[in-house]
Order: sequence, then structure tokens, then C-alpha cells
Amino acid sequence: MELNLGALDPVAIQLGGISIRWYGVIIATAVVVALLIAMQEAKKRNVDRELLVDLLIWAIPIAIISARIYYVLFEWSYYKDHLNEIIKIWHGGIAIHGALLGSVLTAIIFARIKKVSFWQLADIVAPSLIIAQAIGRWGNFMNQEAHGGPTTRAFLESLHLPDFIVNQMYIDGVYYQPTFLYESLWNVLGFIVLLVLRRTRILRGELFLSYVIWYSIGRYFIEGMRTDSLMLTDTLRMAQMISIVLIVIAGGLIAYFRVKGNRPYYLEDKYGISRKK
Repeated sequence: MELNLGALDPVAIQLGGISIRWYGVIIATAVVVALLIAMQEAKKRNVDRELLVDLLIWAIPIAIISARIYYVLFEWSYYKDHLNEIIKIWHGGIAIHGALLGSVLTAIIFARIKKVSFWQLADIVAPSLIIAQAIGRWGNFMNQEAHGGPTTRAFLESLHLPDFIVNQMYIDGVYYQPTFLYESLWNVLGFIVLLVLRRTRILRGELFLSYVIWYSIGRYFIEGMRTDSLMLTDTLRMAQMISIVLIVIAGGLIAYFRVKGNRPYYLEDKYGISRKK
């Protein structure tokens, strides 16, 4: 007999007819944590922290819009007959790769306007991005989405997961793989790796590119376990293809920067804080 104590309520606060969902609370928390970490990184690198606030003002709404556009484009077979659903983002349907694309393009334009180095900004926010993604996946947990294929309670318990996670993975009478958790833990580990890497002698831009590679490797394998993937073809998952492309591009740029050899290094000072040469 399966034991299930019930799913967690996705609504955090109910104010009359207004529902504040845990998904929104968790995403907002991820943004705040990311900003605080990025501002600390900027201070260590002698970069004006107000730049990050200005960038965030533009990047967040553009990231949300681009994440939604990305999702809608790959689900156009549905949305072309339900145009009124396109703006209903609260019904679900955003893609992290779309958000990243929008954010990067925004940062490139922002850096040109402000006459600052895009790569330096990207290095500053790289640890923030991956920890924000780690936190944000718990929003998927509360919504019981972004999970993997069917499994058993015995398997989930064998992972020594707390009951609240096991119970939340019980959806419509079936237990599912907690792929949200796998990705969240992978991103937390990536955050630690980036913090260690920033203390080494690396070229400007390599921290951000290392983030891209780390995240893409994890996303490729975890995506293969999910049941809600955007499909490029009947057998090819879009996120896996994007992950491969990003790994190749990021790895290629690192190799190019190293061969070209005219980019500044970040060096450790006596406090272990990376400064540009």
C-alpha cells in the first residue's frame, strides 16, 4: 500500500481573490540572493555595484519575456489555436534557455551603452546565475512540474529524501523522479566550483564560460530524464541540443582566448580576491 500524506499547497498566501504562489515567492527569493551575491562580487572587483542594479532592472523583465517567447515558439502547435493563452504566464510555460538568451543579449547591449566590459560583468554574475537557478528549481517542486519519469516510493526512499519531497513527487497516483532536485544539487555544486575557480589565475570571461559549460553538462543529462521537454523532433530534445551547442561555443571561446593571449587575467591578491591585471 502506497503512503501519501498529500501534496504541498502551491499557494503561499491567499489575499481575497489574489493568490501569491510559492513559485513566485521562490523566484523572487532567487533574484534577491543572486543580486546580493553579485553586488558582493562587484565590490571585490572594484566595479560600481549600481551597474548591477541598473542591469537587473532591464534584464529581469526581458528574461521573463524571452523565456515565454522561447516556450511559445516550440509549442506553437498549441498556442496558434489558443492565442489568448500566450500572455498567461501564470499558467506555466517558460524556458530557462530563453531567459538566458534574453539576459545575455540585454547584458551585451547594456555593456556597450555603459562602456564597460561585458565579460567582466558576465564573470561577476556567473556565480549568482547558477545559485539562482538552484533556488528557482524549487518553484518547479512546489508546482509538481519539471519532474522525471515514473518511479517507486521505495526508490525515492532509497535516496534518503525527506518525506515532504517524496510525497510531493506523488502526482495523480504515480511517483516520479525528482529531476528538479538533481538539477538544483548540480547547480549548487557548480556554484561552489565557480567560487573556487574565481580564486585561480583565469582569463576575463572564463568564469562565465565555465558556468555555461557546467550548467549545460548537467542539463543535458537531466533533461534526458524529464517528461515535459520541448522537442525539436520526435526524438531530439531541444534543451539537449542547446546544451551541446553551448558547450561547444563556450569551450571554443575559452580555447580562442587562451591562444590569442591578449585578454587580462584575474590574479589573486593577499586576500584571495581576484583583481584584473
